[in-house]
Amino acid sequence: MNVNLDHLEAFLSIVKLGSFTRAARLLHISQPALTVQVHQLEETLGVRLLDRNTRSVQPTQIGKDLAPVVERLLQEIRTVVVSTRELSAKSRGLVRIACLPSISSTILPTAIARFRRDFPGISVKLKDVVSERALAMVKAEEVDFGIGHLDDPDPEVRLTALFTDRMNVVFPADCPLEQKRAIDLNDLAGFPLILMQPESSVRRLVDRALNSIGLRPEPAYEVTYMSTAVGMVKAGLGVTILPSSALEMGELTGLRSRLIRHPVLLREIGVIEKSGRSPSPAAESFLLSLNGTCRALGL
Repeated sequence: MNVNLDHLEAFLSIVKLGSFTRAARLLHISQPALTVQVHQLEETLGVRLLDRNTRSVQPTQIGKDLAPVVERLLQEIRTVVVSTRELSAKSRGLVRIACLPSISSTILPTAIARFRRDFPGISVKLKDVVSERALAMVKAEEVDFGIGHLDDPDPEVRLTALFTDRMNVVFPADCPLEQKRAIDLNDLAGFPLILMQPESSVRRLVDRALNSIGLRPEPAYEVTYMSTAVGMVKAGLGVTILPSSALEMGELTGLRSRLIRHPVLLREIGVIEKSGRSPSPAAESFLLSLNGTCRALGL
């Protein structure tokens, strides 16, 4: 026979109240039922826990030693139950996200602000990382999910699409490209290119597109952050290629952009989750809120 919580509650109530009658009344059970529970606990443990006669009940020495242990155990279980109910009710919790910098600096702040208004008790922890790092963090379960792009299908994760990101050339207002209504990759051949580092998903798309038309990627500058690329464009050092999701960056004020016509220059942005894992209630709520934000932004 296994020890259950009713047995422990029965034992502790009797010790505290010094009476089977009062303990039975507190637990809302009959006195005979309470007596059975105590007998079952003693039989399971193989020791006598209570000395009782017609007038009083006292814990044995083992009973005295066991009582505080049982009290701590029951309190911990009550704490776990309350905590689980709060998490289920989404009154508190934590959402951990690994997200592309282009999304972290534009779309995600709006999504987080909207979510925090609806669920003020849930904290959001954000890591802005390149696509490869986001994927690794999802696989290692360091985050609840990632927001990014997968170059190739991966059986360890699942991708739920959010929107399609298209590549745009960003240039100064006085650039000859402003005269063109449509831009091809060949139109960029005469301009110094400021590109992201090779680890970036944007750079991999750009390299693949240039290779497809027989051009070798030879950037004038390579940068880690899109804001750096924008600053260099403003300084007249060249033009850069950024995803449409990054065009809301405040640093782009005063610059111009055009969509680049090429079938390779687009990427599917989605939620990356580990296969076989269910999201926590907090993470699930954030994903619903994120989808609502993307719809509101017309993505």
